[in-house]
Order: sequence, then structure tokens, then C-alpha cells
Amino acid sequence: MNAHFLQTPIEYLKGVGPNRADLLKKELGIHTFQDLMHLFPNRYLDRTKYYRIGELQKTNAEVQIIGKITHIKTVEQKRGKRLVATFTDDTGQMELVWFRGHKWIRENLKLNVPYVIFGKTNWFNGMYSMPHPEMELLEAHEKSLRSAMQPIYPSTEKLSSSGITNKVISTLLETLFLEAKNRLAESLSKEVLNSLKLLPKNEALFNIHFPKNQTLLSRAQYRLKFEELFYIQLQLIRKNILHKTKIKGYTFPKVGDYFNTFFNEHLPFNLTEAQKRVIKEIRHDLGQASQMNRLLQGDVGSGKTIVAFMSLLIALDNGFQGCLMAPTEILSVQHYNSLLVWCNKLNISISILTGSTKTSERKEIHENLQNGSLQVLIGTHALLEDTVQFKNLGLAIVDEQHRFGVAQRSKLWHKNVQPPNILIMTATPIPRTLAMSVYGDLDVSVIDELPPGRKDIKTVHRFDSNRLKVFRFLKDEILLGRQVYIVYPLIQESEALDYKDLMDGYESISREFPKPKYQISIVHGKMKPADKDYEMNRFVKGETQIMVATTVIEVGVDVPNASVMVIESAERFGLSQLHQLRGRVGRGAEQSYCILMTSHKLSADAKTRLETMVRTNDGFEISEVDLKLRGPGDMMGTQQSGVLNLRIADIIKDSEILKIARSYAMQVLKDDPSLQKPNNAPILHTYTQLVKFKNIWNYIS
Repeated sequence: MNAHFLQTPIEYLKGVGPNRADLLKKELGIHTFQDLMHLFPNRYLDRTKYYRIGELQKTNAEVQIIGKITHIKTVEQKRGKRLVATFTDDTGQMELVWFRGHKWIRENLKLNVPYVIFGKTNWFNGMYSMPHPEMELLEAHEKSLRSAMQPIYPSTEKLSSSGITNKVISTLLETLFLEAKNRLAESLSKEVLNSLKLLPKNEALFNIHFPKNQTLLSRAQYRLKFEELFYIQLQLIRKNILHKTKIKGYTFPKVGDYFNTFFNEHLPFNLTEAQKRVIKEIRHDLGQASQMNRLLQGDVGSGKTIVAFMSLLIALDNGFQGCLMAPTEILSVQHYNSLLVWCNKLNISISILTGSTKTSERKEIHENLQNGSLQVLIGTHALLEDTVQFKNLGLAIVDEQHRFGVAQRSKLWHKNVQPPNILIMTATPIPRTLAMSVYGDLDVSVIDELPPGRKDIKTVHRFDSNRLKVFRFLKDEILLGRQVYIVYPLIQESEALDYKDLMDGYESISREFPKPKYQISIVHGKMKPADKDYEMNRFVKGETQIMVATTVIEVGVDVPNASVMVIESAERFGLSQLHQLRGRVGRGAEQSYCILMTSHKLSADAKTRLETMVRTNDGFEISEVDLKLRGPGDMMGTQQSGVLNLRIADIIKDSEILKIARSYAMQVLKDDPSLQKPNNAPILHTYTQLVKFKNIWNYIS
């Protein structure tokens, strides 16, 4: 079908008109014929069976019956009236009841003519009744396109109250299909269709709206889910290929003195197999002519920093500068401190630039960056400012990517004539299905083992009633010279209450752990940054044994001596947040503990989250559970919200179809990168239309 027909504004469909069009646009986002055709049902009612009145059961189920109306009357009741019709077939009789719309219904009902009625039955006063049934004359019912499996479409309060019922939407679709008259063009190649035995496009669309039976419905759903995921993958993979062919990066042909000296003389511990594999993947990318665009995933404590540092050394060995950008000042300072030790040993110049860097220092940093004497720069968003100009930035590393929007990443690109090679690091394990879809244009490396000597953190769930036992345990740990975090949730919607909880908690902890025997730090969002840093530093130096905090500490505070993490009201945290918080302990050689405190009132989801935390330390397993509980939109946080606005597929339930779709998209592009072969004409056409009318980035923000 020509694309123009499908792009026709919805008001031009018979039965719509300007008012209905306005509602359909506002309520369901339906602007064109194509939007309506892609309004897929949420569920289906099985209308294959017709019941007899004599065989009805007292179940309140939805049933379909053929019979005639023999009598109509109006019955007075406490408030207003009700209209009652006697409906009979050859096995018995029942009542049809209406509480509103009497005049219109009464005028339109025909006596002693066969009707098909559909609705829920009630058993009342020794008789079955059906309130507000759906009704259709048997003659019209037999002629209509409407199928045995009745689709139920998404709707809203406003649509229902304006008379745009499910039946109306179904009728509009009927009209649309009659206008389309099999003019729907195929969007996949014959090879793909035959290989997977997929229904043709027009049959699939027809059977999703008017399925003749369950088998055809399932085949239609599979075909349309496959197609949706196939085109998302096709665009992501194509973007990646284009990236590799069009965007030239700096090539680092050699691995030289910096890298080799560090590897042979200063490596603080043996690299794990996973770290070696990832460094090899990065070295391979950096040796190519195209720009590196790699995502490095590694759970908390898996040793990403050393991999990042060794990647920077390859850039320096080839005469380039490198930078590492982190989302918070605390995290930047931490990266700077750990890299400084290694840079000093190798005689590498390194600086840090954050919001609180003094003007005189800034000036010096700017000069040294431009003349090339400063080799490595660590910093926060401050690195993105236009005044920060490098002489030749060869590698940019971004830590905790989900906190940097796409726009911020592209700013880094424009620091040079040519974009630097990019390595993105994240400690938030991203489930494979989500990574394939959201970061499908990046190459992904995973560090999936912890360094030797790291003990798994023991996690337990305790109720508030066990608090005294928990305090006793904390005292024992402090006696052994260890330190403790106690974290309180802080959520914007309930900020005032949460602060009160934090302060009440701090008071009861101060009573339980009195000075001078115990010292306590407190850190929360209302404090001045300088006060926060002062308290953090006291804890880092070991001057205080307990750190009471809101979630500000979730990223990046590294205190190897802290061995216990107590999370208050743990039921209010998301899974990935709980996992991130737990990762603040377990950084030293001692056994570490995470204690999840909750009240006795827990929702089913909260129970699942707590059980998952107690059962496993594996960030990837946790992220899979999290994805199932929260769905893809919430997983990526606000910057990436609405991650996948899919019409029919669900990347969690349909992860198998997603894998198949990705492998077919790869195969097609491997065989025909520019989609110029005649057999791929339908794919090229559909792809072009998608890019023109509804880009993939509408699906992936």
C-alpha cells in the first residue's frame, strides 16, 4: 500500500469527523490511518461459543446468547427508573436491564426478532439478568467482519463517556480495512518470511483485529512482534555499522612504555580473566580506524577503574590526552586519588576539574591542556564547558553513563576536530535484553567476575522489632575496629516526612551509641557541600564509626574499613538502588554484611525485592528481576524514561523473539549493508518510511 494512504489524517475516515478525531488524538495518540491500524488490542474475548439460557451457571461470566425480546417495561426504583426487557430462547427466559439511555434504547429495540446479546449475567430473584448488554441483530452479526475472538482495545474514561466505545473502535477498524482492500504492502523480504514461516503483513494486521481463531491470532501476534523488534534492531545495528565506517576515530597502533611498565611493574594485583578479556576488546577497538564506542559493564567492585586506567595508558602511549568524567564531585575526587598514585609512579601529569576548582588552578589547567603538557584530566560535568579545550583528546571515559544524557555525551565529541574514542562505564548491570535494545548501537564488554579475595556480602532481612539485636551486632563490629553505614530513604514526594525519619533515627542512634565512646557522622541533601565533604572525610579517615546518611552515598564512597550497611525502610528502595547501596561495603578483606530493615507490612513486590537481595549478590540476576518488576521505562531513570514505547512487543516477555529479530537484522545487514539488493526492497522501503515518519528514537529516548 502506498505510504500516503496510511498517513491520511484520521478525521477523513468515515465515521470519525473533527470531534472524534480530536478525542482520538488526545486520548490515544491516533493521528493517521496508520496509527489506528496499529492500535493493537489489549486482550480478546472468546465469542466462538453461544450459550442457551437453560445452561447458564451462576458464575457472573461473560456469555453470548441468541434469542428474542418478547416484552419491555419500565420499573420504578428508589432513585430513577430502570428499563427491563424479557429475553427468551427455546430453553428459558431472562431479563435485560438498562439504568440509563432508556428513551433511545426503547425506540430502537425490535420485538420478536432474533438478536445476539453479549455481557455479564447476574442471578437475582430466581432469574438471570444481564445489565447493559451488547446487542446486534442476528442478521447483521452473521454478516459482520467481527470475529469470534473479540478484541478489547485500550480506552480511557473520556473516550467511554464520549461514546467512543470498544464497539465504535472496532467498527472504525472495519471501515478502514474495507478502504485498504488488501493494499497493505509487505514490509519484510521473502527470505525472512519463508525462513520463519511468518504470516504476510496484510493477513497479520487483519487477524490481530479480526482473528478467526486462536491459532491465527497467535501467528499474527508473533509476526507483528517480530517486525517491530526487527526494525528497532535494524536501525541500531545500522547506526553502529555507519558509525564504524563513517566516523573516523584516532587510531592507536602501538602499546608502548606506559602500558607495559604499568603492567609489568606496578599492577597492584593480578587481573582476572574477565579484565584481561575486556582490555583485549578495548585494545582491538583502539587499533581500528573507526571511533571506539564501547559500553563497559561491571558490577560494583569488579575492577572497572584499572581497566579504564590501562585504556588511558594506550592513548598516552600514542601521544594523546585522556579524560575521565564522573557524575559527582565525590566520585571524581575518588577516581583522581586512585589514579594519582599510579600516575606518580609512571611520571604522568594528571589534574582534576570540578565546580569547586579555584580560578587560578582552572587557568593553569586550561593552559596545560591546550599546550599538551597535561596528559590526563579527571572531572565532573565541568569538563563539558566550552572553555575546556584539549590539544588532542584521544580517549574520553564516562563513568555511570545513565546519569549523563545523550546530549552531554555529544558535547564531549566536539572537543576535537575528530571525536575521541569513547568508553562508557556503568556499575548498574543492564539486563541483556535491555542492553540489546537501549545500547544496541554500542559494543558491549562485561566484567563478570570479582577479583579473588573478595568475599560475598552476607545479606539478611530483619524486621523493626529486631532492632535491639541489630544494634548489638553493630557494637560488636565496631569493637572489632570496623565502620558502619546506616542509610535512610529520601524521596522527593515525601521529603519532609523522610527528613523527620532521618533525624529521629539519628537521635535514637546517638542515644544507643553515646559519645565519647562512639562518634557519628551525618550526611544529607540539605547540608552545604563543604559540611558534607567534612563529614564524609571524617568517616573516610576513620574518625567516626557510624555514617548516618540519605541515599547521597550510593555512588562511589570507598571506605574499605566499612563492613556493615544497614538500610532503613528497605521496602521503599528499588532493587538496583539496594544493590548499589550494598556495594558500598565489601571493599576490604573482612566479611561484610548488609542488613535490610523493614516494617511487617510488605507488598508482594517488596517481598520479591528483599528475597532477591538475600538470595543473590549477582548484579545481572538482580537486574533481570528488577526489569520484570518495574518494566523497561523505570529501569533507566528519568533521562531515559519511556525507554521503549513499543506498540505490541514486550522486551521482557518477548526476549526470545528479540534475540531472533536481532540475529535476522544482523544477517540481512551483513549480506546487504546498504539494503540495495532487489529482494530487500520491502525492508529498505519500510526502513525509510520509519525514519521519515516515526524514527526509532521515538521508541528509545
